[in-house]
Amino acid sequence: MNRTLLPIRLVFVALCASAGALVCFTNQEWDRYMPMAISIGFLLGILVVLTDVMLKGFSLRGLSAISFGLGMGLLIAYLLQISPLFAGGDPQLLYLVRLALFLVVPYLCIVIALRGKDEFNVLIPYVRFVPHEVDVPLAVVDTSALIDGRLAKICEAGFLNVALVIPRFVLDELHAVADSADPHKQARGRRGLETLNVLRKIKNIDIRIPESDVTKQQDVDAKLVFLAQSMKAKLLTMDFNLAKMAEFHGVHWLNLNLLSKALRPELILGNQLEVELLKPGKDESQAVGYLEDGSMVVVNNARLLIGRQVHVEISSVLPSAGGKMIFARLVSESK
Repeated sequence: MNRTLLPIRLVFVALCASAGALVCFTNQEWDRYMPMAISIGFLLGILVVLTDVMLKGFSLRGLSAISFGLGMGLLIAYLLQISPLFAGGDPQLLYLVRLALFLVVPYLCIVIALRGKDEFNVLIPYVRFVPHEVDVPLAVVDTSALIDGRLAKICEAGFLNVALVIPRFVLDELHAVADSADPHKQARGRRGLETLNVLRKIKNIDIRIPESDVTKQQDVDAKLVFLAQSMKAKLLTMDFNLAKMAEFHGVHWLNLNLLSKALRPELILGNQLEVELLKPGKDESQAVGYLEDGSMVVVNNARLLIGRQVHVEISSVLPSAGGKMIFARLVSESK
């Protein structure tokens, strides 16, 4: 039980029992019934608390849907009972029909409103608990983007100026991956949870975790696309198939791999860069290092500098199956 709610519930039950005792003080003849009154107040308090516990999974969005459905149902029932259909007839029969209207129509409207609460966007905007005139760009984040890990670094650098929406079903999926018996999946899930913890510690990052679930019959990908459509948000994912699915439904998507490719510097002759030398090259004097995109850098006359970070100048660039093969020389030699 929630530590904050527990004392509130205990105080409420105590107040209910006290109210039962106060009722007896209003009439001296009821003094002998005080133990019974206290017990009734106590039991009523327990009943209300149990009702509260049973409504634990009930969201504000569901309450707004019920309120809307009840209001519409009562309005429709009222309009029907004042219509010419009920202008004449047996008063007792008309009373029963009107009573049935006020019971059946609001019930049907409430059920319809609850079934369509994911599209319900009248009383409370979907997840955006902000005024409509305030334009807050949103990005729905999926599991693959959290597992990738680069999202936290981009947010720390301040280049992603959007509010991140991480649905509850994405967190549940991430926890399921982290609890997997497969060590590979487990490691991926834990990395995603670490990314989430880093994001929570970053200042000035707006993270929103909507509790309400989308239609149960949909898979996670369909839920993400539907959620992004409903919120008019972009989809942040590393899953190519999901990205294409989102594109088909008219949802803009962000891919960190495309961002990484776009930020790669153009390698031309004379450019200088830093590279860590990892192993010897084919020739006796050569050493080999790699750039972040996997391109191989072969540095002449650098065999003795293996294991160190060196400053080199590009002398030639050759395309290869694995990317680009770059030949370079030490900056000290090029001067």
